[in-house]
Amino acid sequence: MSHTHDAAKDEAKNEAAKPGNNFLRTIIERDLAQQEGQPQRHFAGTPGDAAHHAAGPLDPAKIRTRFPPEPNGYLHIGHAKSICLNFGLARDYGGICHLRFDDTNPEKEEQEYVDAIKEMVSWLGWDWNQGGTSHLFYASNYFGFMYRAAEHLISAGLAYVDEQTPEEMRANRGDFSTPGVNSPFRDLGVEHHLNRFREMRDGKHPDGAMVLRAKIDMASPNINLRDPALYRIRRATHHNTGDQWCIYPMYTFAHPIEDALERISHSICTLEFEDQRPFYDWLLGHLADGGLLERPLPHQYEFGRLNLSYVVTSKRKLRQLVDEGHVAGWDDPRMPTLVGMRRRGYTPESVRAMVEATGVTKSNAWLDYSVLDGCLRSDLEGKAARAMAVLDPVQLKLTNYADIFGSMEHREPCSAPAHPHLPELGQRSFSLGPALWIEREDFMEVPSKGYHRLYPGNKARLKAGYIIECTGCEKNEAGEITAVLATIVPDTKSGTPGADAVKVKGVITWVGAHEAIAAELRLYDRLFTEAQPDAGGRDFLEVINPSSLKVVTGYLEPSLAGAAADVKVQFERHGYFVADRVDHRSDKPVFNKITGLRDNWGAK
Repeated sequence: MSHTHDAAKDEAKNEAAKPGNNFLRTIIERDLAQQEGQPQRHFAGTPGDAAHHAAGPLDPAKIRTRFPPEPNGYLHIGHAKSICLNFGLARDYGGICHLRFDDTNPEKEEQEYVDAIKEMVSWLGWDWNQGGTSHLFYASNYFGFMYRAAEHLISAGLAYVDEQTPEEMRANRGDFSTPGVNSPFRDLGVEHHLNRFREMRDGKHPDGAMVLRAKIDMASPNINLRDPALYRIRRATHHNTGDQWCIYPMYTFAHPIEDALERISHSICTLEFEDQRPFYDWLLGHLADGGLLERPLPHQYEFGRLNLSYVVTSKRKLRQLVDEGHVAGWDDPRMPTLVGMRRRGYTPESVRAMVEATGVTKSNAWLDYSVLDGCLRSDLEGKAARAMAVLDPVQLKLTNYADIFGSMEHREPCSAPAHPHLPELGQRSFSLGPALWIEREDFMEVPSKGYHRLYPGNKARLKAGYIIECTGCEKNEAGEITAVLATIVPDTKSGTPGADAVKVKGVITWVGAHEAIAAELRLYDRLFTEAQPDAGGRDFLEVINPSSLKVVTGYLEPSLAGAAADVKVQFERHGYFVADRVDHRSDKPVFNKITGLRDNWGAK
């Protein structure tokens, strides 16, 4: 390992102790400072081998990073950290970030996922187009070079075709306390292995019959260096290359080559790839020595994964939630997928703020879900319009309405700012009538201590309207409250000289029954009741929150008539809501609860 790598590792450990810091910035700044007098990186404008790039100009990008998802599922909140980190570092240091699809496994990859990944990277606010050039790449376009690299390793005595069964290979690999055993096929000679590898390529052997392995050290204490597999036989139609190939490279072989062909300078991975770095360096070093790859080569750096409480991010487990009907799909607003979070109403600004707030360290960390909600509130507080909504309605009858206004048909205009701190958003208008909808919890026949809303004999203010005095309620035969009764206190309308003549402690949100918009309101909560749903091998399905979704019919003020899908609004008292991007229609509104006005999970 080079002195540069050792120094980077030491710096990473030191910087990791600083909360909220980003140790990768220190590494990049050091690398840029040390570039003088070192071999400069050439880039021919497109990915390619040593000869291709050697003929090109000096790379105009100071650094190159990449976000390399495998298109075998939908991106989730954990991916957001890698996206923002790679694109953000490239932006901040005069570089370019590539979006590369690591599509080397044809059995699980689909165009649907490719399209969804591109959409979500764009939604988060990042762009792989720079200077009029697209930096969108596919690993499968490098299959030809990867095959050539594999033949080079065989010819150099650095790779061989192993025909042991999978069980034999597993047994001979050894473990952390036992060195591995060399394969009986390991030293059969270069021509033998070249012929067998070409037979693999030409489809002359069944799937699983043999694999190409690197020839490194079966006694290495790093098990990843015990002759890792490079290629396997797999007859499957690939979404990009069709049936051109029946052998496919392993991820650990393909990934370093992809970085080198694209002239990546800083290959930033999550911590589980740290043990793979010696193989990463071994492979690229030998291919560069053979003249296939251009130096300087990429360096791999690892950072701690972001784990969010109350979610699972395993693709297998997320797929199980979808396939078994525990959620309504990949974009279910309870899912930690980015499509689900977008539908729930989280903003890209809030996700980016959460990623920035967590910093970058060399250890995996758990982040409480409340941090994400806090970032969302900070974002929406300054831009989401306000509105009144009633989620658990009971009717309020104003029994002296005709006496105050002269007619039951009169509608008294009221108004309030669309946003208390953004006068440019204007006023929202609604009106008072003899019957209103209020929250059921805003009335108690026998008030509890400190209760300041409606109970017989008490006064409270209708927000942006009049002060009213509760006189009682109506009940049905079962004793259930069907209506609350109150009288208007004259000359107390908000904004008029008499508004402060009567002092009250309670303020009631309301919607006029004559103009209320009936809406389906989906009240979402966390999908699991435990912070780490699958901790210790627990069946995560056993801790699904049975109250993660409650659907009610509520009433909205008329300012929300015609609200477009994806519009976000603060329902006063209740929290932030979004018009559902899939099911919402102007004639049949559907709003999803994003989060409350404060974090109250701990009280549950």
